[in-house]
Amino acid sequence: MADHLEASVTLPSDPASVSAARSYVVGTLEEWGLPSDTDVADTVRLIVSELATNAVQHTFGQSPTFTVDVALDCDEHLRIGVTDSHPRFPKRLPAAVQQDNGRGMVIVRWLTAECGGKLRVRPTREGGKTVSIELPWTIPVGPVPAGGQQEP
Repeated sequence: MADHLEASVTLPSDPASVSAARSYVVGTLEEWGLPSDTDVADTVRLIVSELATNAVQHTFGQSPTFTVDVALDCDEHLRIGVTDSHPRFPKRLPAAVQQDNGRGMVIVRWLTAECGGKLRVRPTREGGKTVSIELPWTIPVGPVPAGGQQEP
């Protein structure tokens, strides 16, 4: 595989774009060798959903679009970032049990850490922000046969 792969898509800040962002990232990762039916793909799918949802819901109409960037470096590190033009950084909200929202960044932080990755929030030159995760990249080996040993 190449030393560095990149892909990017800019979408309107609209709830329908969350699904489009998720599909775009999973499709890109499939092209790069990660099957869509793995635990890692499910984790990435959830992280992208949360980050894209935040870009749509918490920019209060001040960011007409958001951009999803995906990068793979040296077959070792996968980076996914969501950039919007709203200047306010995400805040951890006190999420009561009855609330339907307020847990997105907690979920992203936990899933990223669980995979051995890092979460970062950086300002952009234009005054917005990028929320990104970096995960170790591993392409799963084929399924293990019922006996627990792989065929030679």
